[in-house]
Amino acid sequence: MHKMSARLLCLAATAVCFVATTHHYVSGQGVTTQALPAAQPSPQSQTAAESAADMKRLCALLHVEPLLVRPPYNYDEAKANPFPHLPDALVLKNGHKVANAKTWWNKRRPEILEDFEREVYGRTPKNLPKVKWEVTSTTQGLNGDFPIVTKVLVGHVDNAFYPQISVDIQATLTTPLNANGPVPVMIQMGPGGFGGPRPAAAIPPPGAVAPSTTSGSPTTATAARRAAPPMGPGGPPWQQQLLAKGWGYAILNTGSVQADNGAGLTSGIIGLANKGQPRKLDDWGVLSAWAWGTSRVLDYLETDPAVNAKEVGVEGHSRWGKGTLLTVALDQRFAIAYVSSSGEGGARLHRRNYGEPLDAVTIPEEYHWMAGNFLKYTHHWDDLPVDSHELIDLCAPRPVFITGGTESDRGVDARGMFMAAAAAGPVYKLLGKKDLGVTEMPAPNTALIDGNVAFRQHDGGHSDAYDWPTFIQFAAKYFGPSTASATAKH
Repeated sequence: MHKMSARLLCLAATAVCFVATTHHYVSGQGVTTQALPAAQPSPQSQTAAESAADMKRLCALLHVEPLLVRPPYNYDEAKANPFPHLPDALVLKNGHKVANAKTWWNKRRPEILEDFEREVYGRTPKNLPKVKWEVTSTTQGLNGDFPIVTKVLVGHVDNAFYPQISVDIQATLTTPLNANGPVPVMIQMGPGGFGGPRPAAAIPPPGAVAPSTTSGSPTTATAARRAAPPMGPGGPPWQQQLLAKGWGYAILNTGSVQADNGAGLTSGIIGLANKGQPRKLDDWGVLSAWAWGTSRVLDYLETDPAVNAKEVGVEGHSRWGKGTLLTVALDQRFAIAYVSSSGEGGARLHRRNYGEPLDAVTIPEEYHWMAGNFLKYTHHWDDLPVDSHELIDLCAPRPVFITGGTESDRGVDARGMFMAAAAAGPVYKLLGKKDLGVTEMPAPNTALIDGNVAFRQHDGGHSDAYDWPTFIQFAAKYFGPSTASATAKH
């Protein structure tokens, strides 16, 4: 009886499980069962799958094998320079030397720009729709002890030619309340959220998978920023450091321009320009789209009487550091760049094999930053017609400040960025400006800010907070005296 009872209980439990996991009904033909629908994939896994599929499509057009997993990172300096010979920025494609500024501006610079647009970052379309800016609110308040005026801005992109996709650029502008005239402004490119300091934990270092962003949606990094302590490794929050100089700041939510994933390439400004169709091989990537959005913010700043539009710079960290360098290279209206921990795809030499290599930007998590053509340089770094020192050269003669860290920031390859900054020197000198001044990597925390190309490796992790004080010291040489008082309320 005991064994029989156990068997009956087991059969009963099986029957209960069957009823709980199936839908059943009785018809004239007997009993039919139907399983419940399978669980739906998460939004994150759906985004990853769509990104991988789009990358595979581009690789098929190029007849190359897709790289679907992150490659290993090398941290042995003895193996870091497999291709030590860089493209010469002062030699034309016909082999002739560039001997003067006129030849640089009229011939060589357009050649380099063409190579970057076709092979690396993609071509920004020539006839993009107009943006109509709206100030949705204006408020007075305090940032720390500094009286400020903050305007919330929305740039409505004209989508009359394709109403299925809407793009509204989100930004803010903050200037000193007691300014007596227009002030210099730094635009920070970022993932969303306005006004908080950027702690080291807010931005994932190279190799980490960042949460995907959609238009107008704050990310985990944004939440970390808002919860950050008021004091960072570089002193007060960067906004208060700017206000102490009498300068203002603007913050662009790049996710409102273009999502930071491959699945979003048929939406945002790239999708709108392509009327919802997939990219061609030389179409612009996400970094170029963010650069376009930053230039549209400058369009607005040129109309605001509180801003000295001739003294507007751009700052970005990590992937937004890549975007910052590209933005200033593409738009000569910007006065200065603060390029923080940009790594591969930014100021780091593509031909280096230290930390995050070129191949890491050709995987499904990152390929969308670049043109489709960039995928063909996976494992073929020396075939690139340009390198990152020439991207810095596209910013010349304007000042550029390049930084990286130690510790958890090893992946961005600070030495590789220093080497690019040093290699950019001949073009700056040709245009009558001072170069980096040294060719040997200095010790951490050494500020090389005497020339128009500047560099500092901070002793610390993956954060831009360490280098804001040095950048402000550097920028003060180029920004004229502000008409705003630097005196706090208390």
